[in-house]
Amino acid sequence: MPHQPASSALSRFTVLDLTRVRSGPTCVRQLADWGANVIKIELPAALDAAEGLGGNRHGPDFQNLHRNKRAITLNLKDPDGVALFKKLVEKADVVVENYRPDVKNRLGIDYDSLAKVNPKIILGSISGFGQDGPYKGRPGFDQIAQGMGGLMSITGAPGEGPMRVGIPIADLCAGLLCAHGIMVALLEREASGKGQWVQSSLLQAQIFMLDFQAARWTLSKDVAQQAGNNHPTSIPTGVFETSDGFINIAVAGGAIWDRFCTAVDAERWQSDDRFKTAPARSENRDALNAEINDVTRTKASEEWIDIFSESGVPAGPIYSIDQVFADPQVQHLGMAKQVHSNELGDIELVGQAIGLSRTPSSLAVAPPERGEHTNEVLSDLGFSDDEIADLQKRNVI
Repeated sequence: MPHQPASSALSRFTVLDLTRVRSGPTCVRQLADWGANVIKIELPAALDAAEGLGGNRHGPDFQNLHRNKRAITLNLKDPDGVALFKKLVEKADVVVENYRPDVKNRLGIDYDSLAKVNPKIILGSISGFGQDGPYKGRPGFDQIAQGMGGLMSITGAPGEGPMRVGIPIADLCAGLLCAHGIMVALLEREASGKGQWVQSSLLQAQIFMLDFQAARWTLSKDVAQQAGNNHPTSIPTGVFETSDGFINIAVAGGAIWDRFCTAVDAERWQSDDRFKTAPARSENRDALNAEINDVTRTKASEEWIDIFSESGVPAGPIYSIDQVFADPQVQHLGMAKQVHSNELGDIELVGQAIGLSRTPSSLAVAPPERGEHTNEVLSDLGFSDDEIADLQKRNVI
């Protein structure tokens, strides 16, 4: 199967994908979904019998991460495998890896080595803690980064101990940021004609994503605490009980506060000394939340959301994941995309959250089987059938 780009936006670029698990594949997915010619490189099956951390190849996690790619097998611990990889690098634009920092040096595929082969190459590297420094050799894992990056200290209910976020947010953000860096480097290369090394880490990504909570410390030396479902600064914003469940309400700023009070027939709060100013509402948050709950319990969630929407007050349901994909707006946005897999039939994966008017993303092909395109890719490099068979016999591919 020749390259079938998912978009024309990045179709002129070739990406060599050495990534595993989640952060690296998240990065490469962004490039593949926008049309890059991604060649996923894995060990030959004979050398990699165990199931890795990425899970079952035909499971939802792997399938969602590795669409829009072709795949080859290659043993980078064999000198012939490294030589073959460097032949690929000669014609590639980007290499992405998320090994521990020292691994690529041992294999001879570090940035300096690759740049000698192709000065225009861009190497994207994701690590747990950075490519150097005192923690560079530590194994990285999302939950470790959530803890060290401060996120778990501000997540969860006060007094109940640290709480992880329900998605691998450090992995995902490190991948997205690395993809962003690679695209910046590709743009810069148009001016300089030179490649460069793009680096991100789970720890850096997690700290960056703290955003205003981190800035509260760097600017004001204010250490944010756990606030449960309450927003730390916009009050009242949080989860409120209804007659049939719970909803989110976000009341930010004086104008929305006035509209909110009118919508719930509680104009009295506007003149109550405990609630009439933002500082007062902050100081008396618990009392205000209790009074709001007394009101919101009187109607069903859907009824309240209609009332708040008509009044210009941000509010929304709290969905389980199946309810998310049943929502008419989510269906309108097309966040579940279908693709045909030769192994699994028609499957649905999560679509891109970015829209481009002329060059949209698509799910062009389902994730490949291990080494599905090895012969095709090597033939394009000029290898004969006999040479390919010899490489297979020696477990180089």
